[in-house]
Amino acid sequence: MPPAPTNRRPASPKEAPQEPFKRAVAGAMRAMARSPALEVNFAPERPSLVAGADGAKARLTEPPRKLNVRDAAILRGQADSLALRLACHDDALHRRYSPEPMAARAAFDALEQARCESIGAMRMPGVAANISAMLDDRYQRSHADEISGRDDARLEDALALLARQRLTGLNPPQHAQKIVELWRDTIEERAGADLDRLSGAVEDQKLFAQIVRELLSHLDMASGEAPDETTSDEESEDAPQNPDQSESDDRDDEESKSAAEMDTALAAEDAEQEGESDSAEAPYGETEREADAGDAEEAAEARHPATNAAERAGADYHAYTTRFDEIIRAEELCDVEELDRLRAYLDKQLLHLSSVVGRLANRLQRRLMAQQSRSWEFDLEEGMLDPARLPRIIIDPQQPLSFKREKDMDFRDTVVTLLLDNSGSMRGRPITVAATCADILARTLERCGVKVEILGFTTRAWKGGQSREAWIAEGKRANPGRLNDIRHIIYKAADAPWRRARRNLGLMMREGLLKENIDGEALDWAHRRLLARTEQRRILMMISDGAPVDDSTLSVNAGNYLERHLRQIIHEIESKSPVELIAIGIGHDVTRYYRRAVTIVDAEELGGAMTEKLAELFSESAQPAPPPTQRRSHAPLAAARR
Repeated sequence: MPPAPTNRRPASPKEAPQEPFKRAVAGAMRAMARSPALEVNFAPERPSLVAGADGAKARLTEPPRKLNVRDAAILRGQADSLALRLACHDDALHRRYSPEPMAARAAFDALEQARCESIGAMRMPGVAANISAMLDDRYQRSHADEISGRDDARLEDALALLARQRLTGLNPPQHAQKIVELWRDTIEERAGADLDRLSGAVEDQKLFAQIVRELLSHLDMASGEAPDETTSDEESEDAPQNPDQSESDDRDDEESKSAAEMDTALAAEDAEQEGESDSAEAPYGETEREADAGDAEEAAEARHPATNAAERAGADYHAYTTRFDEIIRAEELCDVEELDRLRAYLDKQLLHLSSVVGRLANRLQRRLMAQQSRSWEFDLEEGMLDPARLPRIIIDPQQPLSFKREKDMDFRDTVVTLLLDNSGSMRGRPITVAATCADILARTLERCGVKVEILGFTTRAWKGGQSREAWIAEGKRANPGRLNDIRHIIYKAADAPWRRARRNLGLMMREGLLKENIDGEALDWAHRRLLARTEQRRILMMISDGAPVDDSTLSVNAGNYLERHLRQIIHEIESKSPVELIAIGIGHDVTRYYRRAVTIVDAEELGGAMTEKLAELFSESAQPAPPPTQRRSHAPLAAARR
C-alpha cells in the first residue's frame, strides 16, 4: 500500500553541533583583525595564517564534536592570536629589523608574537584567558614539563614567555614553567633591563624591534645595531609615483642591507674550503663566550665571524622581486581526479621497489619501536605480578609480593621534514623513486608516532618567468640577484595524516612540473617551517641530484651565486640551529656541502640510504646531540646499500 501523501517539506540535513561555535569564532576573529574579508577555515592541522595578494587566509584546528570548556578556550586562543597578528603587526617593518642569524631570528619572531598577543591580553581579559589556554595546551603537547635540561629548552620560548609576563603581568602557563625557570636567571642577569623597557614600547612595533635587537645583542645572539634608515627615508621623498616600483626598490634595499651582514661569513667559509681545513669552526674563528657562560650563549651558539668583507664586495644574495613566488599545496595545482590518476601511475612504475623499500621501512620501524618501550622496573608495590620473585615467598611466607612495570624509554617527540628536489634533472626514474621512498617512510614513521612533512621545490617557469620580464621592463638593473619565480610545494604537512596526503605525491609525475632548482631558498624555507614546530627534536633531510641551477639568475650574476648562498644557509643551520640537517645526493657529491651526508650512485639505492641515515639519527635520540664540530658523518656508500 503506497504511503499517504503529505504536505510536509523534507527536513534539511542536521547541522553538526560544533558549526555554530565555529561561525562565532570566525566572526569574532574577523572583527578583532579588522578584516571583514578574512577567510577562516577549519582543518585537523596546526593553525596558520597566510597573507596573499587576494587577502589573508587563516586556518584553525577543527574542534571536536563534543566540545568542552577547555577545548573551546584553546580554539578561541588560536583565533585571537592570529587576529592580533593581523591587526597589530607590520610585516615589512618586521623584516627590516629581523636579525640574520637563525637563532636570533627565531627569538625575534617569538618576541614579536608575544607583543601582538600581549596587546589583546591587556585590553580584554577574555583574550588573555584564551591565549593562556592555547599556550598551555601547546607546551603540554610538546611535553615541555618533562624537559630535564637547557639542551631541550628553547631559548626563544623562554624569552617570549618572560616578555609576556613583563607586558601583561601573567605568569607563564603551567606546562611551560620549567622552560622559563631553566633560563630565567641567565636572561634576567644579562637582559633583564631590556625586558623592563619592552613594556613602554608594546604599542610601537618599531621601538619594540629596536629594543629587542639590543636585548639579543646582550645575549650575544645578534648585533644590536638597527638598520640604517637614512637612505631609505631620502629615497622615499624622491620615490616615483608608481607604487609597484617603489615597493620593489624598498624591498631590494632591505634585502641588500641584511645580506651585507652575510659577507664576512661567506668569505671566511670560502677561505676554509681553499685551505682544505677540516675544522667546522674555522669560518667563525674563536668564540667570544666567557669560560663560565654555559647558558644562553651555548644554546644559541652565537658566534662572531672574522672580518673580511673586502673579498665579498657585491656578493650578497637577494631576490630581484618576490611578487611572483608561491608556496602552494599539491592539491591546489591540479584537481583530485588527476592526482588519483598520477598516483596510480606512480604505483605502477615501482611495484618491485615498493616491496624492497617496504622491508627496509619495517626494519626501521622495529628499531624505533624497540627504543620506545623495552625495559622493566622490578620490586614495586603495584603493577604486574613478577613470577620470577615467587620462589622467595615459598621460602619465606613473610616476604611481600613483588610486582614489575614496563618502563618507557626516553624517545623524544620528533618531526622529520623530507625536502625533495623537483628540478628537471630529477625527471624520470629519480623523481619516481624519491616520491615512492618518501611515501613509504612517511607511513612507517607515522606508525611510530613520528610526524613527517614532505616538501618539494622548483621554479614556476624556465629561464626567469615574470621576474625576468619585470627586470627587463624596468631597465635591466645590474646585479639583480635571484631572477626567477620560485615555487615551493607542500605535499604533506606534518600534522596531516598519511592517508589524506598519499595521493599528493603523484603530482611529481605531472608533465611540466619539474623545472629549475634554487636550493638555498628552499632549504631556508623548510628550516623556518621546522623552527615553528613544537616538537623537541626536528630533523631535515634534503634529497637532491645536483648543485643549484637557474639559467636566468646565473646569466646576470656570478657563476657561483646560487651555490655560495646554499653554502651560507647550510652553515647557518649546521652551526646555529637546533634542527638536525642531513643530505642525500643522487649521483651528486653532497658531502662537500653538508657535514652529515651520503652520496649514492643510482636512484635505486635511495630507499636504503634514507632508512639507514634515519636509523642512525634515531639511535642517537637517547643521547645528547654532540656539538656541530663532532657531527661530521659522511656515511659510506656501503652503509647506504645495507
